[in-house]
Formats: sequence, structure tokens, C-alpha cells
Amino acid sequence: MDISTADVVKLRKATGAGMMDCKNALTEAEGNFDRAIEIIREKGKLVASKRADRESTEGVVLAKVSEDKCFGAIVSLNSETDFVAKNEKFIALTTKILDHAIANKCANITEVKALLMDGRTIGEQVLEQTGIIGEKIDLSYYACIEAANVVPYIHSGNKLATLVGFSKEIDYQAGRDVAMQIAAMSPVAVDNADVAPEIVEQELKIAKEKFRLEGKPEAMLDKIAQGALNKFFKDNTLLNQEFVKDNKMTIHQYLTSVDKDVKVTTFIRFTLNV
Repeated sequence: MDISTADVVKLRKATGAGMMDCKNALTEAEGNFDRAIEIIREKGKLVASKRADRESTEGVVLAKVSEDKCFGAIVSLNSETDFVAKNEKFIALTTKILDHAIANKCANITEVKALLMDGRTIGEQVLEQTGIIGEKIDLSYYACIEAANVVPYIHSGNKLATLVGFSKEIDYQAGRDVAMQIAAMSPVAVDNADVAPEIVEQELKIAKEKFRLEGKPEAMLDKIAQGALNKFFKDNTLLNQEFVKDNKMTIHQYLTSVDKDVKVTTFIRFTLNV
């Protein structure tokens, strides 16, 4: 049967699929528009299954907070190539997913994928994009935090994002400075006491073995290793790190200069492995 160009364009707008894919779907559906949409989606799932073993290591990482600035989230939508990741529609889809997740205060990635967006779940729509784009598309990461004040930061290029929670409202630039510090220096915890016990144990073990190989007396190893651990804390805990914008002060000292009562309650940092 004859398929009009107008119908093909209409289906393309509705699905994002290529012109020939839309024409073929309409032909297979004998002009039934709704059935043609189903065919496009079905073929998208077929393509997705064929590309399941492909690696989607490129993509977009975005962070955003709610209007009241008390809830924030980071999401990563992945693709196989950077070409797709830089596409405006791909970035717009990632933004839309993040907006819906924040509006619904989703707690984890499972909730995000099950969330309805324009009548279909986000998980279904991400799967469909594999068929439309022709690359494996994957919603690979989602995390959120709640605090009295949450500040986001997205590094240039949309490959790295951070969120930091504060105990009270803070000057936006000061909050952004801390979020940028987290992006630049990748701390493992807010303060010494927040470092996971297994990390502390591992650092002490590494330090002892290092100094033992250097010939330090066995009786001195515990003390020397503790000194090395303190250096680790200074370099790897947010409040004790040197402020990247002014290395004459720590982040703790910087925050005290802004507001002596404000505390960092938590943070998230996520980057693509690129």
C-alpha cells in the first residue's frame, strides 16, 4: 500500500526512528499508526538484545536539585560512542529522566526505571532508544541525597557530577566551591571518622609493609603507620583537604570563614570511566 510522506514524518516525530524504519513499520502495519509505533518499539527491543554484550562506556552524567534545594540526584545515561553522548536530544532525554526522578524523589535506580514518563516507563523508553539510535543505551547510575541544603556541580563535558549536602542553607558560591572541590579531589569521606573501617585497616597494612621493607624497626611500625594514616586522612577526607582555590586553608577552615555553624552532612561524586 502507498504510505504518505506525511505519515512517515509523523511516525518519525513520535518515535525518533529513521525515515526508512518508519516507512517500513507503516508498511508492515498496513498503515495502522498505533501498530507501527508498536513495531518500532519491538524492533528496538530486538536491537537491544543483539547489542546486550556491547559496552556503553560513553554517556552523560548530570546532577540537579529540587526547587526547595533539599533533595538532589545524579543520573548517568550511557551510550557506546561520544558522538551520541554529545547529541542534544540525548542530553535532553537524560535531563528529562533526572527531572522526573527528582520530582518523584526516587530513592534508587529501580524506582527511576519503573517511573512513568509520557505514559511509558523510563526503563522501556531507554530500551527503545537502543533501536532508534542503533547503539546500546543504558541507564547505568542513579543516586540521591537529602539535606537542609543540597548543591550540585556538573563538570564541563557532562562526564562528572557531584552533589554535596549541608546542615543549613549556605551561600550558593561557597556550596559550589565545595562541590567543585569534591569533583577535583575525589575525597573518600567527609571527615576522618567517616572513613570506612576497611579502608583504614588497608591503609595501615600498606603503610606497615612499606616501612618494614624500608628496614624500619618492627617496634616502630605502628607509630610510623599511624603517621602515614594521618597523611592519608589529610589528603583524602573533604574537610581536611587543602582548598583547591586557596591552599593556605583547608575546606573546614574555608567553611568556617563562610559560616561557622554550617556542616557538610554528605556528598556524592560520580564520573564515567573515560
